[in-house]
Amino acid sequence: MSTVALHETAHHEAHGEAHHEHHHQETFITKYIFSQDHKMIAKQFLITGIIWAFIGGLFSVIFRLQLADPNATYPFLEDFLGHWAKGGKLQPEFYYALVTMHGTILVFFVLTAGLSGTFANFLIPLQIGARDMASPLLNMLSYWFFFLASVIMMSSLFVQTGPASGGWTIYPPLSALGEASSGSKIGMDLWLVSMAMFIVSSLLGGLNYITTILNMRTKGMSMTRMPLTIWALFFTAVLGVLSFPVLLSGAILLLFDRNLGTSFYLSDIVVAGKIMPNEGGSAILFQHLFWFLGHPEVYIILLPAMGMSSEILSVNSRKPIFGYMAMVGSLFAITILAFLVWAHHMFVTGLNPFLGSVFVLLTLLIAVPSAIKVFNWLTTLWKGNIRFTPAMMFAIGFVSLFISGGLTGIFLGNSALDIHLHDTYFVIAHFHIVMGVASFFGMYAGVYHWFPKMFGRHLNNTLSYVHFWITIVGAYLIFWPMHYEGLAGMPRRYYDFSNWESFKNFGGLNQFISIIALLVFAAQLLFVINFFYSIFKGRKLTTLNPWNANTLEWTTPIRPGHGNWPGDIPEVHRWPYDYAKDGKDFIPQDVPVGDDESKH
Repeated sequence: MSTVALHETAHHEAHGEAHHEHHHQETFITKYIFSQDHKMIAKQFLITGIIWAFIGGLFSVIFRLQLADPNATYPFLEDFLGHWAKGGKLQPEFYYALVTMHGTILVFFVLTAGLSGTFANFLIPLQIGARDMASPLLNMLSYWFFFLASVIMMSSLFVQTGPASGGWTIYPPLSALGEASSGSKIGMDLWLVSMAMFIVSSLLGGLNYITTILNMRTKGMSMTRMPLTIWALFFTAVLGVLSFPVLLSGAILLLFDRNLGTSFYLSDIVVAGKIMPNEGGSAILFQHLFWFLGHPEVYIILLPAMGMSSEILSVNSRKPIFGYMAMVGSLFAITILAFLVWAHHMFVTGLNPFLGSVFVLLTLLIAVPSAIKVFNWLTTLWKGNIRFTPAMMFAIGFVSLFISGGLTGIFLGNSALDIHLHDTYFVIAHFHIVMGVASFFGMYAGVYHWFPKMFGRHLNNTLSYVHFWITIVGAYLIFWPMHYEGLAGMPRRYYDFSNWESFKNFGGLNQFISIIALLVFAAQLLFVINFFYSIFKGRKLTTLNPWNANTLEWTTPIRPGHGNWPGDIPEVHRWPYDYAKDGKDFIPQDVPVGDDESKH
């Protein structure tokens, strides 16, 4: 063993002892509010994410009511939304604000902070054998910057002119000119400031995750012995650290245009017959800055779900993961290619067709590592001794959604086809299935699998299965029909389709989609009830390792304290996927390799 490794082990043990010593006298505030324990911070991210998911989901239900029957009135809406729903009918300007906030909340606050913030914080130290994150203080600040961003974003819902309403992509000039609409006034400034705080949170978290994985692995935990979950969270953090600053610069320049009279994005604009003084800017510049984050963002959301699903599929198939190094390589390839495809969102901006063809090629190339992952997941399941736990159901659901949603990306990645399909319901159907719902399934799989380790109790199985079946059937019934609306040219974000003869035919289908959306939202409330009830009243965990898994987190006490292991951190002797080997069902990572055993 090298001197460096000995030093690190000694440092870990000393670090752990210091933690135990230091945390004897914890108050409520230091334990639950300003906690520096990565497990508590993970729970803070998760519960904040659940609250935001409820709000974001509720917004979609409200605007689906409008799309179901544009002429209907719902008196309760006026009680709930005030002047935004006069006479019980959603006002057009607020419809767009709801669409904007729904997208912003679910993409950034739930599927980025809620997913990465929860599972990177919870799993990285536990699965690599560390007492805590490299910097517990920065970790705590990461959550509180996210909380501050949440407060600012929430406050925008209560200003007189309403929240931002430029779409979740916030394209100028609509977002750059306060005169453009009521949703471009103070609500837009609050959106931009909130996103700046959110990006600070993501960067603090991401730098911490990368540093922890590279420097704080326990003895024997080489990079090639790390669970795929950790690889996925590592590449997710790299993506975030390299791409979020670009969105931050885009948002700050937009704040300058709005408040300081600059013209980064504005030129030759006329508003209500008045010629604006701005010259020399380009609205397309913002699109480049936004999508340079926006496409890596898709994988910032997807990669943690991929990693957790890989782990859960292997554990519950009772088989080693198929093609471990190919899985790591495909994660790496996705990370690289994610930075090279942003302009496929911009085929209709007047992009040079030759440049468009380059982005078509790169976009189709990213399907290769994705296909490798799908092949390996299916091969892991093949002839496995499968246990259909709720986590396993959601992991298989994730694979299903990733395949079916990903296939429609081939249509949109073709620049010629995209001219017809761009900004239609086809795009909504594609990214909701492949990114939105699929990542939610990865997140649910993670919650169901690691809930016993988080809270020392089990979730209710019956409610879990009901939640799964309503959600997966409902998700396909909501988004699959939207492909046909998109092929017919039906544009997204419109308030009322009843004035178009060609889109009137979809009135019945829109009603059907809205009813299913309501049912699926109700099923998510079942999950919320199950989650919060089980934290306090769920069946208590009686065994350290309820799933017979190999990874290190199951070697800690049922309710691990700050420092995770009461004694020495276990030493790792093998990779995490020794299932069905040498006549044994599973062999944990801390079990030494026998003389007659093949090494990994």
